[in-house]
Amino acid sequence: MAHLHFIAIGGSAMHNLAIALHHKGDTITGSDDEIFEPSKSRLKQSGLLPENFGWFPEKIHANLDAVILGMHAKADNPELLKAQEIGVPVFSYPEFLYEQSKNKQRVVIGGSHGKTTITAMILHVLHIAGINTDYMVGAQLDGFDVMVKLSKTARWMIIEGDEYLTSPIDRVPKFLHYHPHIAVISGIGWDHVNVFPTFENYLHQFRLFIQAIEKGGSLIYSASDLEVDKLAAEVKMEKIPYYPHDSVLENGELKLKTATANIPIRVFGNHNLMNISAALEVCRKMGVGDAQFYEAISSFKGASRRLERWFEKDGITVFRDFAHAPSKLQATVSALREQYPDRKLVACYELHTFSSLSEVFIDHYSQSLDPADEAVIFYDPHAVAIKKLALMSHDRIREGFGKKDLTILSSKQDLIDFVQSSNLQKAVLALMSSGSFNGLEREEIVELFH
Repeated sequence: MAHLHFIAIGGSAMHNLAIALHHKGDTITGSDDEIFEPSKSRLKQSGLLPENFGWFPEKIHANLDAVILGMHAKADNPELLKAQEIGVPVFSYPEFLYEQSKNKQRVVIGGSHGKTTITAMILHVLHIAGINTDYMVGAQLDGFDVMVKLSKTARWMIIEGDEYLTSPIDRVPKFLHYHPHIAVISGIGWDHVNVFPTFENYLHQFRLFIQAIEKGGSLIYSASDLEVDKLAAEVKMEKIPYYPHDSVLENGELKLKTATANIPIRVFGNHNLMNISAALEVCRKMGVGDAQFYEAISSFKGASRRLERWFEKDGITVFRDFAHAPSKLQATVSALREQYPDRKLVACYELHTFSSLSEVFIDHYSQSLDPADEAVIFYDPHAVAIKKLALMSHDRIREGFGKKDLTILSSKQDLIDFVQSSNLQKAVLALMSSGSFNGLEREEIVELFH
């Protein structure tokens, strides 16, 4: 068994990898300068929470088999410098996942949107089908204790492939390290403008991802996405296009149309019909029969914080969603509008990522909130200051979204006051962000309706 040290152990993927390796029997230590929930509690439960926060070069020694470096750390991190000085091997977590899966068949799900849900759908189906697989997914799933699993016995490794940078000393997208046998691209919409300053630069990362597919591998891609379709046309390999799955809405319930029956599902929206088609094509390549797939997918409830129903009472429904890029935001709002055509839709979106808070990018959100009856933007000046960006005026934000009647809030209390004072009878409220609305908890929303 290996002795491994994690620099920045508190990250979402990092702490899950640490827990997975701990369960496997490896000796794990780690450091971080700050750790938030749920990482903190989960590390503590596994006995992996550092006694003190900070960086401690003395934790790095020659008996370590390797150091795993998280993106949160800096290139001049004292522990990293010590590891480099004494020659301890340093891996980013994508590099380490690849090392652990070199002898497996790797399925990597990439794309600007939908990749977490597609990965979650595949794992849900494989779990029910009894197919043993290793995995790494970016959200907590029902029936799965951790978001990473590594074993010696599984033939397959399912990986959610993120296009963001690997580590402070390896500034290439994470998904370029995985070298899939089966690759999925769900769609391409410019994101992460702080590291990909032009759309062409961002698009090129997906071209490189396709080039990283193993010889004899397959590309499963959204043929509805113009940019993905163009990239697929450039390459010669097995290419499997997919489109939104045929469906029908019966008495408010969305059902998949299949050759034998209409199958009810628990998720909704055109984007999820696309996700289901992608998951179906992957599962077919893995040997899962269509009947087995449809039986399993009918019980899929969604990944954590992906159009998650937070609350429902007396004709009021509250959803929490991870949307942050313009394409994700538009998909979520459109899905809710289609699912609830006769109810008031109040859409609240937090500008949280570097891209969303940047004035050079804000116009990409134009019309993304148009399907909503009432649109709200959560714009926290503190978040802007942390990312060292210039404040935008409220009028500039309204111009970017193309909505003169946009309501703009700046604090959690502002949001609570807004919800409390709004007429939400027979309404759907969508809270959408990759952040937390200044730490807004589900219980704080629930209390407003009692």
